[in-house]
Amino acid sequence: MDGKDTGSRLRRDDDIEKLTAMVLGRFQHSSMNNPRSFTRSPCAVANSLDIVGDKWSLLVVRDLLHGKRTYGELADSPERIPTNILADRLKRLEAAGIVSSTPYQERPVRHAYTLTPKGKDLGGVLLAFVRWGKRHIPGTVVLGKGQAKGGPAARKTAPRRARSKRKS
Repeated sequence: MDGKDTGSRLRRDDDIEKLTAMVLGRFQHSSMNNPRSFTRSPCAVANSLDIVGDKWSLLVVRDLLHGKRTYGELADSPERIPTNILADRLKRLEAAGIVSSTPYQERPVRHAYTLTPKGKDLGGVLLAFVRWGKRHIPGTVVLGKGQAKGGPAARKTAPRRARSKRKS
C-alpha cells in the first residue's frame, strides 16, 4: 500500500468518527436514545420492548395509524384503555418521539395526536403481529380503518364457510 491510500483511509476514519460523535451528540438530550443508558442490554428487541412493550402502546399506535386523532377517539377504542393509562402512554410515546401532539383548542387545552415518521415505522411491526395472530390465534379479527372512524367493528380473519339452510 502506498501512503496515499493510507492517508485517504485515515481521513475517512476521522470523518466516520466525527459523524458518529455528531449523531450521538444529537441524541444525548434523551436518555432513551443514549446508548450508555440501556436498562437491560443493548439488544434491539429488549430496548424496543422498553418503549412499546406494554399492553397498550401498540394499540394506541394502531389507532393512530387508522386515523384516530383526539384523546376521545383514542379512549373510545374497543379495548377501552383506562383514561389515566391512555394519558400516560401518550406522554411516553411523545417523549420517545413516536407521537407528536398539537393543540387544537385553547380552553380547555385539547390536543390532536399524530404519528411521527418513527411512529409510522411501527406499522410493519403491527402488520407482523396481525400475520402472527391470524396464523396462531384462531378466531382473531383485524380491526379495519372503518373501526377507527366509527364504522363496522371488524372483519373476521378466518375464511368464511357457506352456511347451510335451516329446515323449518
